Amino acid sequence: MKNTFSFLFIAFLFVGCQQEIIPADIANINGYWEIKKVVFDKGENKEYKMNEVYDYFEVDKKNKGFRKKVMPQLDGTFMVNDAYEKVSIRFADDKAFVDYSTPYMKWSEEIIAVSAEELVLLNKEKTAYHYKKATPINLLGDGKETK
Repeated sequence: MKNTFSFLFIAFLFVGCQQEIIPADIANINGYWEIKKVVFDKGENKEYKMNEVYDYFEVDKKNKGFRKKVMPQLDGTFMVNDAYEKVSIRFADDKAFVDYSTPYMKWSEEIIAVSAEELVLLNKEKTAYHYKKATPINLLGDGKETK
């Protein structure tokens, strides 16, 4: 019974505090994102202190683009490969969605919040992914400007 009330509380919290996403907000998705926590549908959290892989989004003014997984390097650059997912942003029923597609599958995630510093995506299993804007890491201290 206690778990039911916890779940309902979290569900109402999501609905009550949910940001209304407008087309102008979509430009904030562009860039490097580091996952900071995952909130599962039963309310438990998984915190991430450090990530070996970031998500890089690039979406144009027509709401089309891609997402790539990138690995930060010690010199402030990112290592990438040729793998990516096509993305498109869709607005429906006063909500915004990221639609992903690869040659093998298609799926969607609802955009719960997006700003210059935060991105929250909710998948169909009701798992919420909380991202923070990532910045390049330069541990070498060589004085060079990172890209």
